[in-house]
Amino acid sequence: MINQTPHIPVMLDEMLAAISPQNDKIYVDATFGNGGYTKALLDAAKCQVIAIDRDPNTQSRAEEFKQIYGSRFNFINGCFGNIEQLIDKPIDGVVFDIGVSSMQVDQKERGFSYNKDAPLDMRMSCNGLSAAYLINNLNEKQLADIIYKYGEEKKSRQIAAKIVQQRKIKPIETTKQLAEIVYQVIFKKNGQPDPAARTFQAIRIAVNDELGELDRGLNGALSCLNYGGRMVVITFHSLEDRIVKNFFNQKSGKKSHVSRYLPDINDNKPNVFSFCSKAIRPSLAEIEANPRAHSAKLRYAIKNDKETK
Repeated sequence: MINQTPHIPVMLDEMLAAISPQNDKIYVDATFGNGGYTKALLDAAKCQVIAIDRDPNTQSRAEEFKQIYGSRFNFINGCFGNIEQLIDKPIDGVVFDIGVSSMQVDQKERGFSYNKDAPLDMRMSCNGLSAAYLINNLNEKQLADIIYKYGEEKKSRQIAAKIVQQRKIKPIETTKQLAEIVYQVIFKKNGQPDPAARTFQAIRIAVNDELGELDRGLNGALSCLNYGGRMVVITFHSLEDRIVKNFFNQKSGKKSHVSRYLPDINDNKPNVFSFCSKAIRPSLAEIEANPRAHSAKLRYAIKNDKETK
């Protein structure tokens, strides 16, 4: 059996109900991580699952799945934003669990957490420009814009100014250094949310182009879906959820406020989805058992069962 781990997949039952796995169908887990959703899909039906993850550290976990499930499971190391290029066959369903995984946060050396002193990295794919590079090389306005846009931090200008001031003394290379800079602007209070959270979220999103990946992933997955196929997306903050909601609304012909993070879509076939759910929230019992679930929202959509005109 595959080893059990403390990393609990969020809204697992709701995901399965939304995607409704069937025998002999092909599904994509676009954010493999520790494999919680993949395992649930493979155990729920005699289906095939293609898993995608940009993090090379998930490879060993994928090899465990391959040993158990054989030809029913395949793994691709890549960004889900490139799903249309990575998947060479029509699929019947796809699930996205957006954002940083608990495994990445728990790995101190990855530099995602403001609670663990480590090199300021935050790269999900372990390559490209790190958080330290952005912090030490972007100008004050660029930093302020990122922290405001992706962290929705009201004191972004003050934090950016303090970053630039501190890096003139010495480079900012660790998570502790960055968190302490934020605390100089926003006092840390016991029992209150950590004020560094929004800044860390913003820098992480910028490092990994997370919102751009989400936009490309949604559009690419839609192209891969068979008629009648299902798309399930779990998000953890308002920026992500807004993109998903607007995408689903636009593709189902509903009027929607267009997010400033989502490019204009000129689509001659607006009614691509025959159904789009409202946001589904986790149960209180799940939130108590798994605090990571408290901010989760699940939305799903069903592609028309025939080509739209």
